[in-house]
Parts: sequence; C-alpha cells; structure tokens
Amino acid sequence: MAQQLHVELVAVEEKVWSGEAEMVVARTTEGELGVLPGHAPLLGQLAEPGQVRIKLPGGQQVSYEVDGGFLSVSAEGVTVLAESATPVDAAQSR
Repeated sequence: MAQQLHVELVAVEEKVWSGEAEMVVARTTEGELGVLPGHAPLLGQLAEPGQVRIKLPGGQQVSYEVDGGFLSVSAEGVTVLAESATPVDAAQSR
C-alpha cells in the first residue's frame, strides 16, 4: 500500500476537510508546491487568491479556493490554515 499524507484544511471558524491523501498541491507566495508523503518539514505562506488541491487515494481530487494563511508540512502530515476556504465545484476545477 502506498504511503499517504494526513491532511487537515482549517479555516478560521471551522475544520473544513480532514483525511488521508496521496498528494497536496497548493500555491504559495514562492510558487506552486506539491507535497508527497515523506516531504521535508516546511512552512509556506499561501498566495492570495490561491487554491489547494487534495489528491485522494483512488484518483479523486477535492479543491478549495483559499484566502490568506499558511501551509505547514511536518512528520505528522500537512496542515493548511486559511482565513477562508470555499469548495470548488468539480466542473470548474482546472
């Protein structure tokens, strides 16, 4: 079984999404960043406006438009702390 990331997407008011994923892609102020299991620890500032894409086991993907915040990668997984996070309709995702 392939390694997975534990991912939490948290907005100011609520936990938006939590679960296991194969990869997280987010746009930071340094550029687009893809995080796979085993990624080195990192703290990045999310670009505004930005999008976070979470690739799930089995090939599905969930996407959120985010405003402000940070992406934290640690041994425990990936945490996205956003000021706001809005789901992107699958028909609109790039």
